[in-house]
Amino acid sequence: MPVELKDVRAVAELARLALTAEEETRLVSQLNEILGFMETLNELDTRGVEPTSHPVPMENVTRKDQIEPFAARGDLMAAAPEVAGDYYRVPRIMD
Repeated sequence: MPVELKDVRAVAELARLALTAEEETRLVSQLNEILGFMETLNELDTRGVEPTSHPVPMENVTRKDQIEPFAARGDLMAAAPEVAGDYYRVPRIMD
């Protein structure tokens, strides 16, 4: 199903884009060319090809979660304008 001028205008309106007549015509041509490439790809036999999200294997490089005591907690509490026990006291924002 080829892209028509009315399709480009509808999408441009949804995206709140102000396109000139020249831009609209160029986009119709470019989008139809892209769809033509997709049709060429659809002709390929992809049976037995595993779906992928990345062309190369990806590995998440993160450290393991480990609980570590925070040594400077007392310094932070001492720098706070107001504390109540082990908590920071802040101004009330809701009545």
